[in-house]
Amino acid sequence: MLHTILCSLFMVVATGSAQTTTLTVEVSGYKNNKGSAYVAVYNTEKDFLKKPFLGKIVKIENQKVVVTFTDLPKGVYAVSSYHDENSNGKLDTNFMGIPKEDYAMSNNAKGFMSAPKYQDAKFQLNESKTIRIKI
Repeated sequence: MLHTILCSLFMVVATGSAQTTTLTVEVSGYKNNKGSAYVAVYNTEKDFLKKPFLGKIVKIENQKVVVTFTDLPKGVYAVSSYHDENSNGKLDTNFMGIPKEDYAMSNNAKGFMSAPKYQDAKFQLNESKTIRIKI
């Protein structure tokens, strides 16, 4: 009986861990190491660039950052990053809302006269992977 319970428990743990992945994000091309970088992961189009699923603030070294997000459920995601050069905790914009600090998205998605679109930045995460973004 104990053997059956332990086998069942092992199967549940093994199945649960197989459903998550690790995402490593490498962002390069920062013009300097001042301030910090904010890297955010989004899991819905509705929340893209508004409310991150996960986010990390990291120190920039050698004009790049590497951030790892663990235990992500398999699914569709998009990533954004910006250089908070003055360390005020936000992406600074001018009076028209145009960013004054550098930013980038997964798939190196670019916007035209607006922010990049989720459809251009999204990617499928079925297994652990590394994505590279140029700021």
